[in-house]
Amino acid sequence: MIYLDANATTPLLPEVIEAMLPWMRERFGNPSSAHSAGRRARRAVESARAQVAALLQAQPEEIVFTSGATEAINAVLSFAQAEWTDRPVLITSQVEHAAGLEAAERWQAQGGEVRLIPVDAQGLLNVEVLESELKAGRVALASFIWGNNETGVITPMARVVELCHAAGVLVHADAVQVAGKMPLDVSAVPVDYLSISSHKMHGPQGVGALFVNRRVPFRPLLVGGGQEAGRRSGTENVPGILGMGHAAFMASDWLAAGGEKQMSALRDALESVLLLGWSGARVHGAAAPRLPGTCSLCLPGVDAAAMLIRLDQRGIACSGGSACHTASLHPSHVLEAMGCDAASAASTLRLSLSRLTTPDEIHRAAQEILSCARHIQQQG
Repeated sequence: MIYLDANATTPLLPEVIEAMLPWMRERFGNPSSAHSAGRRARRAVESARAQVAALLQAQPEEIVFTSGATEAINAVLSFAQAEWTDRPVLITSQVEHAAGLEAAERWQAQGGEVRLIPVDAQGLLNVEVLESELKAGRVALASFIWGNNETGVITPMARVVELCHAAGVLVHADAVQVAGKMPLDVSAVPVDYLSISSHKMHGPQGVGALFVNRRVPFRPLLVGGGQEAGRRSGTENVPGILGMGHAAFMASDWLAAGGEKQMSALRDALESVLLLGWSGARVHGAAAPRLPGTCSLCLPGVDAAAMLIRLDQRGIACSGGSACHTASLHPSHVLEAMGCDAASAASTLRLSLSRLTTPDEIHRAAQEILSCARHIQQQG
């Protein structure tokens, strides 16, 4: 299989598996236990916390382990609405991940107000509209996706933080697609809260982290045993956390070695062949800053649903949009927000690379995609 669905999940690296295995066999201590097995598990968890913090240029005490980014996003939004009842407004965008959008819907259902900031035809956030919505004393939180999971378009987060902080508004960033793919520095771009997920950067599924800036308040969504310094109760998923820590460590090394540039070059090579090989083909968000491994490709006249089936049969895994909504038949809300018509959205594939994608796979995938597109066009 040629795997081009890394924005949905990434394969576990062999080194990550090796780091996890002892903690699924003989090292089974509870990190809250006082005996030696428990203390050893606690040291391992804290080591992983330091590795995740290093990926973000944060302090270890600012990292809270969760079951994933969805939990982290919900935790921040639920806290903000409960904490600042005198500020009923949540600001977010039209192109958020489902976790962000549905948490915003719940905010509204519970009596709050939500302001959805539009994007332009390239998928870039309209910062002028954002600035106009930052009414003093009305906004509890601004929450934005940093790198879009469908198009790869990058939010100008430094500018967002600057505007929000000037208005006294705290900022949460959904950095799921950015972490491990581009350098992150929460001191240079001082977001207040940030959510990431292990399985988007070659770590295990079912574990994530929430960054809580040590200068801002936070109360837990989950209460009970007081784990994670009282910020997220529940016995820690030690094997998962160890896997996430090692994945973060390896991602830091990959970035330091120029991995982002290499992935961008592979993505560009794939797009070049496909754009030349199909009349009218275009890449959504091509003129905007994008994640290095994401391509949202429109092949006019080709049904994306049929393409997905055909490509799967030919050994190529990709998607037609966000994998979280693969059963949905309605058009992508992200492409709709960018002004994309229904026909174009229905002809769009999302091709997303991982660190394991090779030049040979890119070459073969490009040829197969064009071949499948021609076959479907002829059949239609």
